[in-house]
Amino acid sequence: MPAPPCPGPIRRREFLRLGTLALGGLGLSDLLAARAGSGGGDPDTSVILFWMWGGPSQFETWDPKPDAPLEIRGPFRPIPTDVPGMDLCELFPRQARLGDRIALVRSLHHSMSAHNDGSIELLTGKTPTRPDPTSTALSEHPDFGMVASRVRGHRPDGMPRYVGIPRQPFMTRPTYLGVSHGAFGTGDPSAEDFRPPALTLAGGLDGSRLEDRKSLKSQFDRMRRGLEAGADEVASPFHDSAFQMLTNPTVASAFDLSREDDRLRDRYGRHLWGQACLLARRLAESGSTVITIDALAPTLSDRYFSWDDHINVQTRWDLADAMRYRAPFMDQALSALIEDVYARGLDRKVMIVAAGEFGRTPRLVRADGLIGRDHWPDAMTALLSGGGLRTGQVVGSTNRRGEYPEDRPLTPQDLLATIYRHLGIDPRSEFVDRTGRPLPILPHGEPIRELC
Repeated sequence: MPAPPCPGPIRRREFLRLGTLALGGLGLSDLLAARAGSGGGDPDTSVILFWMWGGPSQFETWDPKPDAPLEIRGPFRPIPTDVPGMDLCELFPRQARLGDRIALVRSLHHSMSAHNDGSIELLTGKTPTRPDPTSTALSEHPDFGMVASRVRGHRPDGMPRYVGIPRQPFMTRPTYLGVSHGAFGTGDPSAEDFRPPALTLAGGLDGSRLEDRKSLKSQFDRMRRGLEAGADEVASPFHDSAFQMLTNPTVASAFDLSREDDRLRDRYGRHLWGQACLLARRLAESGSTVITIDALAPTLSDRYFSWDDHINVQTRWDLADAMRYRAPFMDQALSALIEDVYARGLDRKVMIVAAGEFGRTPRLVRADGLIGRDHWPDAMTALLSGGGLRTGQVVGSTNRRGEYPEDRPLTPQDLLATIYRHLGIDPRSEFVDRTGRPLPILPHGEPIRELC
C-alpha cells in the first residue's frame, strides 16, 4: 500500500510544541489522580517501552536482508548473534552479544501509514476512526500506560504509575479515563543537576513553607472547582497524593540518578537515551508500572532526532548517516538496560519493549547523493526482553524483500495483549466512555504464544 505524502522529519521545535499541546498543561495532582473503585490487581510487574517515534527501518535494525538486491538490503551488513537465524544490523554489536536475552517479532503489520495514526494503533490497540495523513491526529482512546494506571490505581506512597521520559508519546490522551492517568513527565534525565519538574518543589522548602505552598494551592484549587462542575467530588484525594509525592523521600530517591555508581551511569551512556534507560530501571524497581522512553534526539542536537528516515535534500537527511549517528547511542543504552535488568534479577518483573509505529519501504529512495526509505506499515519488527518471556528466538518472518509477513503474521494488538498479560490486566475488560458506551481495553489480539 503506498504511503501518504509525508513532508519528512519535522523540526525539533515543532515536535516539542506538539507534545506540549497534547498534554494540555496537566497539573501534578491531575497526573497522579487514580480512579476509585474500579478493581484490578497489582502484580509486581512493569513495562519499559523504548519508543522509536518516526518509524525505524526493519532492514537497518533487526530484520536485515543480506540476500536481497542492493536497492532493498541497504548499506549495512548483518552480524550474527548466538541464536541461529537472529542476525542484526552491524550497527548493533552490543545487542548482538545478548541474543539469548532478546526476542525479535519480525512479522508485525498493520494498515496505518501516517505517523500519529500508526503510533495510536501501536500504543492503544485501536485503529483510528478517521485516518489522518497529515500526522496531526490525537488518540480517541487511552494508551496502554494510561490503562495500566487506571486499572492498578494510585499508590499510597505517591509513586506515579505511568511515567514518560522525558514525556509521554505526544499523540495519546487519557480521554474517557480522565486526565489523571496521563504520564508523569520527567524532563531530560541527562541534564546537569536533573530534577523532575514537579519534584523540585520539595527542594529547599522546610515544612512550614511547604505547608504554606499547599495552603495557597488549595485556594487556587477551590477557585478552579467553582468553575468546574462536579470537580469537588474527585479533586481533594488526588491533591493529597500529589502532596505525598512531593514530600516522600522514597519517591524522590527513585528519581535521583546521583545514587547510582558513576561507572554504571557511564555504561548506560551520559546522554538522554542512556540516562533515560537507567532512570526507567530505577522507576520500575520502585513501583512504577509503565515507563515510556520517548526516543527523540539522544543529545541536544536537532539533527536526526527522530527515526523518520526519508530523504530531505534541504537538511541533508540521509538514512545511512542517520543510523551511523543514532545507532551507537541506542545500542549502548538498550544493551545496558537489558544487562542491568538481568543482573539485578528483575528479568521476570520488568519487560523491555523497543518499537516504533511502522517499518520502512523495501526499496531505497535516492536523491542528490542521499538515501532514504518511506513509511511502510506492512512489515515491522519489535524487540522484547525480560518479562519472564521465552527469549533467544525470532518469532515470525518477512519475505525475501522485507515487504510482508511470510510466517506467523502478528498485529499491534497481539503485542499489546502480550504486554497486558505481563501486567496482569485482562484485555477483554471494559471501560465506559463519556456516552456510556462500553469499550474493551483491546478489541482483538492474543498474547504471542511463542513468547509466553
